[in-house]
Amino acid sequence: MEGILPVWKPKGYTSHDCVMKVRKWLGIKKIGHTGTLDPEVEGVLPLCIGKATKIVPFLTDVSKSYQASITLGIATETQDHTGSVTKIQHLEKPIANETIEEVIQQFHGEQKQQVPLYSAVKVNGKKLYQYARENIPVERPVRSIYISSIHVKDIHYHAGERTEHIGFDVTCSKGTYVRTLCVDIGKALGVPAHMSDLKRTEVGSFNKSNSIPLAEIEDHHQEITSYICPINMGIRHLPAISVDAETKRKVQYGQKLPVPDHLPETDYFRMLYQDEVLAIYQLHQNQTEIKPARVL
Repeated sequence: MEGILPVWKPKGYTSHDCVMKVRKWLGIKKIGHTGTLDPEVEGVLPLCIGKATKIVPFLTDVSKSYQASITLGIATETQDHTGSVTKIQHLEKPIANETIEEVIQQFHGEQKQQVPLYSAVKVNGKKLYQYARENIPVERPVRSIYISSIHVKDIHYHAGERTEHIGFDVTCSKGTYVRTLCVDIGKALGVPAHMSDLKRTEVGSFNKSNSIPLAEIEDHHQEITSYICPINMGIRHLPAISVDAETKRKVQYGQKLPVPDHLPETDYFRMLYQDEVLAIYQLHQNQTEIKPARVL
């Protein structure tokens, strides 16, 4: 059994939990996930099985889509609903829909984002959340991210709570923290904010419609093969170079090849024979050859 199994992860499970359960249910040792989802977040979690584990680093690079909710008027230490409240600013009246729409559209395109304190990013060999728990000040890195689309879905003002809630869809690059995006949107609106809900709806070519709920895998593992996708589906974002039968053998042996006439302007590219992905290649340091990064 080899390929990519898109799982719909429920709330309450870590990504590692999903790997361990699927490994046990299917009796397969070689399984890896393609990017951590927080326990309180549900959504698409592609699992790579067998030799598909070789493409995990390339599948984590794809853009991802989310459905998110922001609560305006309340900030938390973790930037989401699981953290302790750090600030409350009651909204005596709703912020105009037009203002919210205008501010959110300012986040389209390339952005700078500071990594949240409660995250597993390491600074000087130590995870940021460890600094937070030990109450040690630390300089958090700032990253460049890209938001390819962001759209408001709904806006509701809660008069009793004196808060406002925004639902939105976003598609963004690797490394984007949606909870930090929610906080930054609040700052742009001049109010404290936190992420109150999150679902990951797409990871590259995988979405809810071609994912299997985690709970169904245990009960229907005999039918699981119908959900397993070919490796090529996970790396469609990489440009492709088609090869003939003779070159196919060279690629399968991991040989270097002359630079093709039309070399993709990307770091990595797929080598295809008909519809079969053979390997992922990259430009050699000598600039006259290409070499394998992963042979599949």
